[in-house]
Amino acid sequence: MRFHGRLALRQPGWVLAAGCAVAVALMSTATLRPVHAQDKANAKAHAPGAAQAGGGSVTAQSFYATPFEKKPDAATLTHLGRALFSDAALSASGRLSCASCHDPAHAYGPPNGRATQVGGGDLHQPGLRAVPSLRYAQDTPAFNAHFTENEGDDSIDQGPVGGWTWDGRAASAHEQAAIPLLSAFEMGNRDRAAVVARLRQSPNAELMKKAFGERVMTDERLAWNGLLWALEVFQQSPSDFYPYSSRFDGYLRGKEKLSANELRGLQIFNDPARGNCAECHVSAIKRGAFPQFTDRGLVALAVPRNLQIAANRDRRFFDLGLCGPLRTDLAGQGEFCGLFKTPTLRNVATRQVFFHNGRFHTLTEAVRFYADRDAFPKRYYGAHGQTNDLPARYSANVNREAPFEAQRPGKPSLNDAEINDLVAFLHTLTDKDAHTVRP
Repeated sequence: MRFHGRLALRQPGWVLAAGCAVAVALMSTATLRPVHAQDKANAKAHAPGAAQAGGGSVTAQSFYATPFEKKPDAATLTHLGRALFSDAALSASGRLSCASCHDPAHAYGPPNGRATQVGGGDLHQPGLRAVPSLRYAQDTPAFNAHFTENEGDDSIDQGPVGGWTWDGRAASAHEQAAIPLLSAFEMGNRDRAAVVARLRQSPNAELMKKAFGERVMTDERLAWNGLLWALEVFQQSPSDFYPYSSRFDGYLRGKEKLSANELRGLQIFNDPARGNCAECHVSAIKRGAFPQFTDRGLVALAVPRNLQIAANRDRRFFDLGLCGPLRTDLAGQGEFCGLFKTPTLRNVATRQVFFHNGRFHTLTEAVRFYADRDAFPKRYYGAHGQTNDLPARYSANVNREAPFEAQRPGKPSLNDAEINDLVAFLHTLTDKDAHTVRP
């Protein structure tokens, strides 16, 4: 199945919806600060769905209506969430925290070149997918399998949009926060009771009591919801998670200049006939909002199989993204197989692994894949030249739009100079506090 293109920007409608949810939640907690236009610090924190034991969902209203003794303000929750984010005591091993994989020095992305990280109680359990950055996710909507535009022709199915994680299965930031806590190959806790038991022994238990009241650590549900809420609100902190401090942001503000090759790269990025990157990685300011460099959609790119991932050594195994194995509600719905979240390209130059399976290790390699996937298929898939990490029956799901559609056997859509210019531009998207990797 091929959906009818990708919108240039889907953001306004869902930002409005998120803003309404924020207002309702904040009105129910009298001590929280008033909502201002810049307070995206709580925008995604109030998306539909809330995590509970086993990673399931309850309504957003019931999660935010948790009967804490005290209702902490956003500053208190941010401070608490920051401490919990780095708290290795919450893991079964006692040595793994959120920050271990989502390193603040690497834009809250992976700190190394491993395709996947290891975790579990013994820190030897291999993961299944590359670690994404947590930055610039503040306006992520809940997953919608068939998104339609709210400003244009709402009869056109734009395909799946939204949700947290590579397969969009988490409906909110706090639901996403529960996943690694309960994952056998991440923090390794068997259930939320185990997490709360570890939290009670953590130095941060006192911070929890100060924020929510003495009773919070004696009630499993209160402790679990308080933990997730603090992590969620921390991930809305502008200075930590969406500082907009890159050179490109300075360029948009008229305070910085880009070099000649960076400007050429920007032109290629936006040109529908060449890079066409902005089709999914939206680069334009709209209604005063700086671009996130993602449309939050999900797409099948047919990235080559990565044998560095332990699960992929079994030839019968396929990571099919939306239709499994980690996501289960769309299993068997073939039109979604092979689709993964379009990540932000902000801070992409801080990464040492690219795409959902970490198949490529330099930014140049990743860009080149877009430029010549269909020109040199044997380079990526072996002698037969057919996709090797997506069963043939799902080949119709693979994206064929530019830059792929212009490729012919032996003729890539971008030459080496254009690839170098595009990479140079992508380096301008690195925030000032993030560590850049070259090339």
